[in-house]
Amino acid sequence: MTSQYETLGNVLIVSLQGKLNSGNAAEAEAQILRHISQGANQLLLDLSELDYISSAGLRVVLVAAKRLRQSAGLLVLCGIQKPIREVFDLSGFLNILSVVDTREQALLRFDRAA
Repeated sequence: MTSQYETLGNVLIVSLQGKLNSGNAAEAEAQILRHISQGANQLLLDLSELDYISSAGLRVVLVAAKRLRQSAGLLVLCGIQKPIREVFDLSGFLNILSVVDTREQALLRFDRAA
């Protein structure tokens, strides 16, 4: 798995590519939490190039969401491909997370929250 980090205004955009699984989830979680602890409280996870997510990967998303809620932050996910969306749906994450189709829609969520 590879990840790219960019900042657009006050929003940290994390783009994940490949597979998020037990082999790389701890590192991904550590990187995301490091950014949150350094003040990033608006986080956009772009999953448009993520091919696979395991339960360890789901945990990364859940931990980030919980940490952001504690600091009155916001997490928005976008670009979830159909197989991954099914995993999020089965796990119940679609009911508790903010999920939109495109990056543009996600950025609008942050504008409304400000």
